[in-house]
Amino acid sequence: MSTTFKRILVGVDDSADALLAFEYAIQQAVQTDAELIIVSILENDEMNVYQALNKDYVHGERAELETHLLKYQKQAQAAGAKRVRTLIAEGEPGETIVKDVIPHLQPDLLIIGSIAKKGLARHFGSQAAYMAKYSPISVLVIR
Repeated sequence: MSTTFKRILVGVDDSADALLAFEYAIQQAVQTDAELIIVSILENDEMNVYQALNKDYVHGERAELETHLLKYQKQAQAAGAKRVRTLIAEGEPGETIVKDVIPHLQPDLLIIGSIAKKGLARHFGSQAAYMAKYSPISVLVIR
């Protein structure tokens, strides 16, 4: 029995593993003609209270992330992915993807890297392990 994924969600954060996951997700989307959704999480817990209250700072961070995701989108399209979109969510990455992004977008597959680039979570527990354990959909963790 083969499983065909129609909507693939890939999490990106510029870590080496996330970049590998992104490349793999592009390949899967092209091979199966699946929609590719690229998500990145704006981690507001890494901002100090003054940054979080400063709307210009938060807007600047979000605008920078939007520009960065546009580059990912163009790369996926140049590689042959036909349907590509991006999403920015805010919060703790694993929990936000599992509890907010997946229920909203209803992908068939989540592809993620095994190591986070930044954040306290990389020291105290794996975001990938959290998503693999609690995700309601199939998860592919790339190393």
